[in-house]
Amino acid sequence: MALVLAPGIAHADRGGGASQGGGTTETSGGREAASLVSKVVYSGSTSGSRGSDGRGALQPVGDWTPPACWYEPRSAEQFRDYVESVYEETVNTPGQHSYAKQSVGMFREDYKDGTYKNYNLDKKDEGSFWVAVRDEDRRMEPEAQACDKLPFWVENGDPVPVENAVTPEVLAELAYNRVRLPAAEVTLRPEAATKVNLPTWAWLDRARFKETSVTASIAVGGLNIQATTTARPVSLRLEPGTPDAETYPASGECTLNADGSIGEPYTRGEADRTPPCGLKYLRSSGDGTFTLQATITWEISWTGTGGAGGDLPDGAFGNDQAVTVQEIQSVNR
Repeated sequence: MALVLAPGIAHADRGGGASQGGGTTETSGGREAASLVSKVVYSGSTSGSRGSDGRGALQPVGDWTPPACWYEPRSAEQFRDYVESVYEETVNTPGQHSYAKQSVGMFREDYKDGTYKNYNLDKKDEGSFWVAVRDEDRRMEPEAQACDKLPFWVENGDPVPVENAVTPEVLAELAYNRVRLPAAEVTLRPEAATKVNLPTWAWLDRARFKETSVTASIAVGGLNIQATTTARPVSLRLEPGTPDAETYPASGECTLNADGSIGEPYTRGEADRTPPCGLKYLRSSGDGTFTLQATITWEISWTGTGGAGGDLPDGAFGNDQAVTVQEIQSVNR
């Protein structure tokens, strides 16, 4: 049964990406390891895994996740070429089990001279085959196996009778998964080491934290749609790394200023002032450090083909910083 289902599954490879502001990440529709890869193209802030600049993936707040699988169209010719290549590869592999050959032969026959006739090539301009695609980074998740319907034909203009058929909204959700964000390394004063009971100021430069977007598009046969997902920073959460600390404000959540910055830089002469964003440690870190976790919350929206659009769940991305806290030494006479 797994071999019978295998031709219905295409793969959505991540591949390399471009940094914010340029380049395109594309997975072509060619054959790779007897599979069709996704034809969705991504552009914008789609750099890959966390690099030297600290950029990383947007993490949804809550239990929502982007689709782990979805359905995309293929032309009659594309689908024929795919099935025939899988068939040839299977039957010509030395030592292949006879059951595997029989299974893939039955699958091929259904589209060649069974439910469909010659892969519907005689009406290739009237519709497309729709195939299941999964995100290869999530292939072991149960959600990646949910798109289990075998390839099926849909006439142009007819609704696709499955959940997660690719639409502008699905593209927006897929783009969400490709957004890459700058590291949330805050500037602290005092910088090298702070003191017990001394307010420590924290802020983020507005030039580094600005709207970030990724566009996902697909153009296959008569389908040509796109969606742009945009992440906008809204707040910074500080977690001191020890219960023996206080945060400013008390919630630990510093909101975005009108100019796009977060917090306020420390200036000389403000030592006695409470920082609008910061923290105060109540004990020394001893010979080690405390791990300050700084997390940015991003508000997510999208727009797409046909004027579609809306909001997606908030996302977050953060990183850890080591903070040294020293005792204030004094001499009593």
